[in-house]
Amino acid sequence: MTLYQIKPAFQRLLRPLMFWLHKHSITPNHITFSAIALSFITGGILAFFHEPRGFVLLPIVLFVRMALNALDGMLARECNQKTVLGAILNETGDVLSDIALYIPFMLLPDSNAILVLCMLLCALMTEFSGILSQTFTGIRSYTGPLGKSDRALVFGAWGLALAYWPSLVQWNNALWSVATLLLLWTVTNRCRSALRHGETI
Repeated sequence: MTLYQIKPAFQRLLRPLMFWLHKHSITPNHITFSAIALSFITGGILAFFHEPRGFVLLPIVLFVRMALNALDGMLARECNQKTVLGAILNETGDVLSDIALYIPFMLLPDSNAILVLCMLLCALMTEFSGILSQTFTGIRSYTGPLGKSDRALVFGAWGLALAYWPSLVQWNNALWSVATLLLLWTVTNRCRSALRHGETI
């Protein structure tokens, strides 16, 4: 079970906004660029101040980014605006946004920079293995347990917790370690999913 499985319900809530955006000539690429810009601006703020209380921004921005990601996909599919450029921006934008939003964690007190970098590398590998599955099977893998939406929930909740209880920074490295293990598990599951689907083709 991952948050990706509740995506259809989330999309239903966003559909009126999608129609409004389409009516005002907002394209999926506009939405994607907005999500990337929001992530980089937020990451820059967090990196500049790098205080636990500042991470209250993280859950807010991650929720907005999740909504923007859903909207760009809906506009592309339901309003016949799919493009190759859009697909490239979507995949690269997600990776760049993750890096921008999560790399400030390494600047927090009691946070091991190498652990954060390893965690980010594993996060990138989950997206790579999802795309790799699509390359071989035509189906993008979103298998968990720690996909993009799940990461947003975990790190957003941690950012909120740090903002209200800064002393929790002493547990940073424990979270990075557990997250890295879950990300490696996710990579393994996505590769296995690709192999299972590949064998049936």
